[in-house]
Amino acid sequence: MAATTLTDRAVIRLSGEDVRGFVQGLVTSDITGELPVWAGLLTPQGKCLFDFLIWAEGEGLLLDCEAAAADDLVKRLMLYRLRRPIRIECDPTLAAHWSLEGEGVSDPRLPGLGKRWIAAANEPASGWLEHRLRLGVCEGRAELGDILWLECNAAELNGVSFSKGCFVGQENTARMNWRQKTNRRLVVVEGEGGERSRVSYPKLNLSVVHARVDAVPPRAILPDWLKDALSQPSTA
Repeated sequence: MAATTLTDRAVIRLSGEDVRGFVQGLVTSDITGELPVWAGLLTPQGKCLFDFLIWAEGEGLLLDCEAAAADDLVKRLMLYRLRRPIRIECDPTLAAHWSLEGEGVSDPRLPGLGKRWIAAANEPASGWLEHRLRLGVCEGRAELGDILWLECNAAELNGVSFSKGCFVGQENTARMNWRQKTNRRLVVVEGEGGERSRVSYPKLNLSVVHARVDAVPPRAILPDWLKDALSQPSTA
């Protein structure tokens, strides 16, 4: 059996009455169309609390999320649930899977990331972390947590809809987009990240850095999608 399981991911199942309507009003992406999508759950100020892929499961949904954050994400969703007849729980029988090519569907953030799917676990995948970082894509609380969603490159990686209507943190996120005022960006750099480092991966000789757009480190890995974003004018 191919080694495809992402052991640092967990799957949360949401089921019950109007699950999609409930999630649609919370997350940054539009889930009324084709799934999966990448989305964030933000603070009211527009900073990232959690990020995840959202998958369809009949009338319900599956969230492919960071395993270390899964319990906290369940608790947060339950706070928003109030009295709605919706069940929210981790499903240990399912796992997130990745392969560079072959089965599955293209990662909604960037086709070059490879294929994703949800199924029972098999052998642990290898190579995912370095592959993701070298494409400049960040995820999880250590890399994204408490950073404004657009500074996480969410617009460029299909992680936000500006036409879907309200979501938590929508006001500040929409204002930043309208004013073209994304002053900082998350970038992956070779080696140590310095004072702006979010997290370092010594075995890969890579770090994630939160840098001003006019002071991106010279060792930054800049794929075409990020070069295009950094070249856009800003009102900063």
